[in-house]
Amino acid sequence: MRNVTKENITEVFKSYMDKDMAPRTREIMSALVQHLHDFARETNLTHEEWRQGIAFLEGCAAIESDGRHEFVLASDVLGLSSLVDMLHSSSKSTSSSVLGPFHVSGAPALPVGGDMKRDFGGPVLLAEGVIRDTNGDPIPNAELDIWQTAPNGLYASQDDEQDTFSFHGLMTVGADGAYAFTTVKPVEYTVPSDGPVGDILRACGRHPWRPSHLHYIVKAPGYRTLVTEIFPDDDPYLDHDTVFGVREDLVMTYVEKPASAFPDGLELSGKVQEPFLHVKFDVVLSPEA
Repeated sequence: MRNVTKENITEVFKSYMDKDMAPRTREIMSALVQHLHDFARETNLTHEEWRQGIAFLEGCAAIESDGRHEFVLASDVLGLSSLVDMLHSSSKSTSSSVLGPFHVSGAPALPVGGDMKRDFGGPVLLAEGVIRDTNGDPIPNAELDIWQTAPNGLYASQDDEQDTFSFHGLMTVGADGAYAFTTVKPVEYTVPSDGPVGDILRACGRHPWRPSHLHYIVKAPGYRTLVTEIFPDDDPYLDHDTVFGVREDLVMTYVEKPASAFPDGLELSGKVQEPFLHVKFDVVLSPEA
């Protein structure tokens, strides 16, 4: 095509695509370029603004590593990660929420009733619940992958002072579908803002804070895997999460109880000497389609 213009370049691009390409690839690439070109035309994008966009992508690539996923973080703060979650969540299950860039695979086994707090300071949190199907029945032998920040607001992958799997655990529930573990009360924290994503946040006048939360990945044969987070209802950033991860059904309540009320049968039973926080949160999985 010799006569490419600002009006026809989008259709010219589409005409260059191979007629035998995969239909879904054609659909995605056509829509991507359509919106990309429409964006440039709508905003009358300048050369300098285009260069800034390229520099943003190059800056993300420059600091990508096994411990830092700047492209994922960009997707998170732009709301894309949450939007994709919501597009594909089941209305009958617990809502999904963002995976985030700090999950570490291969976490050590954590027995039901096990402890992740270890020697870290801060109030003890006892979290428990039942993993159920959409009929309300327990799902036996479901797998629960748990992770969170330390009291300093950092994940293990961000902090050289922590063990690789600090505040990470992989639990398999029993026939009753029940899970339980102790940990330290999670804290609110900031997403990394010293890179290109931080520049975007500052340009938009936005803060980098996330409300405190526990991360869960829940799996069971015959059910859709659920990636989610749960949030306390008293967190100051609950209504302004910088990565848009909060959903109404993921908000729970911490109940403070005296040490004398700590239940038997857990790793910390008989060892808790101060008031602790308790939360019950059931997880509902949808069957695979």
